[in-house]
Amino acid sequence: MSENLRSQVVTQGVQRSPNRAMLRAVGFRDEDFTKAIVGIANGYSTITPCNMGINKLAQRAEIGIRNAGGMPQMFGTITISDGISMGTEGMKYSLVSREVIADSIETACTGQSMDGVLAIGGCDKNMPGALIAIARMNIPAIFVYGGTIKPGNYNGRDLTVVSSFEAVGQYSAGKIDENELLEVERHACPGAGSCGGMYTANTMSSAIEAMGMSLPYSSTMAAEDEEKAESTEKSAFFLLEAIRQQILPSQIITRKSLENAISVIMAVGGSTNAVLHLLAIAHTAGIELTLNDFETIRARVPVLCDLKPSGRYVATDLHKAGGIPQVMKMLLVHNLLHDDCLTITGQTVAEVLADVPEEPSANQDVIRPWNNPLYQQGHLAILRGNLAAEGAVAKITGIKIPKITGPARVFEAEEACLDAILAKKIYPGDVIVIRYEGPKGGPGMREMLAPTSAIIGAGLGDCVGLITDGRFSGGTYGMVVGHVAPEAAVGGAIALVEEGDTITIDAHARSLHLDISDEELASRRANWQPRPPRYTTGVLAKYSKLVSSSSLGAVTDLDLF
Repeated sequence: MSENLRSQVVTQGVQRSPNRAMLRAVGFRDEDFTKAIVGIANGYSTITPCNMGINKLAQRAEIGIRNAGGMPQMFGTITISDGISMGTEGMKYSLVSREVIADSIETACTGQSMDGVLAIGGCDKNMPGALIAIARMNIPAIFVYGGTIKPGNYNGRDLTVVSSFEAVGQYSAGKIDENELLEVERHACPGAGSCGGMYTANTMSSAIEAMGMSLPYSSTMAAEDEEKAESTEKSAFFLLEAIRQQILPSQIITRKSLENAISVIMAVGGSTNAVLHLLAIAHTAGIELTLNDFETIRARVPVLCDLKPSGRYVATDLHKAGGIPQVMKMLLVHNLLHDDCLTITGQTVAEVLADVPEEPSANQDVIRPWNNPLYQQGHLAILRGNLAAEGAVAKITGIKIPKITGPARVFEAEEACLDAILAKKIYPGDVIVIRYEGPKGGPGMREMLAPTSAIIGAGLGDCVGLITDGRFSGGTYGMVVGHVAPEAAVGGAIALVEEGDTITIDAHARSLHLDISDEELASRRANWQPRPPRYTTGVLAKYSKLVSSSSLGAVTDLDLF
């Protein structure tokens, strides 16, 4: 039990009665008042398949905490289904939910003086939201991933939720008929669990395992498998040990462990959203981390895993091939991982990986051998230029044409762009610009999975570029650049692009450039006027007023005073 609460319920004599009476009502007995109070931040929701299996895990955690000698106190936190809200106004709330999740966990744990917390989440923002709260509170904590969905199957091919979005583009381009479109939709998501490729949820669960804030192998387990429930109960045991030994998040979430997480994300081909979320976690933990650090690590870490969206396999295949520990061991052997980082198990990274083989099994090809990587360098690149003075983020591997120069096709919102793609008004060589979708301007920095999937489905993925101050789903791939900063809403250069301007995206040079003179750019900037806010009340209005640039993690507590 925390010193704060213990002093209230144990040492204050007569004044302790109200506190103890309330706790008795929720199940405390005389002998329980000296036990650690452990929060279970339960992200259960039937809103999304990502979270619909979590309540059973939370109940298993409750049993584990009791068996390990603690007093579990369960509370709920929210989720937004990115896949369901994608392409709608509701998607503006997705990134906002990261902050709401963090604030809700902090409020419950600190308000009730909890000694530790076990956070369980599934959909994309659950993971970074929980880690931000954990870093902020700095009480013993562990994260439990709700687990990945198993792949759907249709006509002998594995499907994920992204298959449905791409099928819309294929249907619009006349490549498939309505029956096949419906069959893909019916088979893409067969049950509980987060989206199955190396999309944002699986990327962040992998990053958290690499950081040492969750148990080995737990980040790639299927939601519906018994080993996920067993791992949850085991997590409760390690959390109680961390409380007894006072192993704190500040000892685990360090500059070195964040570098380990970035290295793993590069090796598995993870989501661009990881850049945004790790910057935010680092900010909360008081650790200096910048976009340049991602570029430094990208240059030295190869892509080892052949995973969707651009590859062939899903997270459950990675799990069978050895999971994140196998990837980490390969990086460790080649001096690309810090081996002395502490993990929630009380062991160092080197100790956790001691028995893991140095090379993956030869009878699988999900994880490539070190001497035959998918790509020699990482896939998440930081692009800069007069269109992105603060930086932008792109996946640069797997694209057939690494440089594109073409006319700008300018859209003030995602919906208008999608309409143009589906109406076949986008042509090879075009560079699409979707703006006023940034953290402040959207607000909420929507993901652009609908238009990017429609581009892929229409067969334009290798010949059309797209830039935006919004984000991309972890399922996005192709010649696309997101997180362009400064964003349009604050007068970034992306706001100054005019229809027909020439834009150059150069992946190899890591450059994003509007091909006009400095004088013309300055003239346009002088004439630019900010737009009135889209929301003036409610959570989106508050978010828009507080949120920082995406280049700083889109955090909401940067300049409060």
